[in-house]
Amino acid sequence: MAFVECNGRTIGYDDSGEADLPAMLFAHPLGMSRQVWTEVTTRLRGRWRCIAWDLPGHGNSAGLTRPVSAHDLAADAQALLAHLHIERCAFVGTSIGGVIGQALLLDTPALLSCAVLTNTGATIGQPEAWHTRATRVRDEGLAQIAPELSQRWFADTYKQARPASLAGWTIQLARTDDESYARLCELLAETDFRGQLAGVEAPVALIAGAEDPATPIATLQALAEELHSARLITLDHVAHVPSVEDSAAFSEALCSACGEHDPSPPDDKRARETGSGVADPR
Repeated sequence: MAFVECNGRTIGYDDSGEADLPAMLFAHPLGMSRQVWTEVTTRLRGRWRCIAWDLPGHGNSAGLTRPVSAHDLAADAQALLAHLHIERCAFVGTSIGGVIGQALLLDTPALLSCAVLTNTGATIGQPEAWHTRATRVRDEGLAQIAPELSQRWFADTYKQARPASLAGWTIQLARTDDESYARLCELLAETDFRGQLAGVEAPVALIAGAEDPATPIATLQALAEELHSARLITLDHVAHVPSVEDSAAFSEALCSACGEHDPSPPDDKRARETGSGVADPR
């Protein structure tokens, strides 16, 4: 566990420290923590230098006291990378993490060698629903509503096979800072990247969960159309958190999307291979 002061806030992060390897930066979903990447980063050991950080008020990061935008969270990522003297990396983000990835693609495209955006969208859900959830969190508290919210993260097969994991992630959600969670709900209500992503040049791959109720396949298909060159991978028997539900297939998809050891700009071959469609990497 390590900490850094970024943009006036303390941020908790992990760094595998393999400085001779290309870097891969991970951004987790709302209400979870950087621990969602543990099984994946274990599988990637020796192939990528893996860095994961906690969003504000999540895990070991300080909470929010003011509104933030996706671009503000992208600035946190940039500050963390600067602290670690990393000039270029691959990026992986799930849900709100994928929204941060879109902000990075727009704000600092030269920073990213490739991006894998999972269970996310150019816009996610409806603004009214996010504002309603923010109000509920402030009024009732996450400790009260966490069991309801965490049910949407995982496919039924996972919940039946791993009840202790479901319980553990529900506890993690319940311990998340209420105000920070509410402000991030408001961020999602206000974020809409539709019509802004067509000029993105970095290779982008999208991953959808076949059983995801929060960001269904259609949401990822719409994002693929926004990005033009993005290809879409769909994982069966997975809902909203593929890194937890099927870390093996997810890790394979990451390596397929970003290559094993290539942080440089994509060559002509990769550019030719990029295209829209649906595939299962398993």
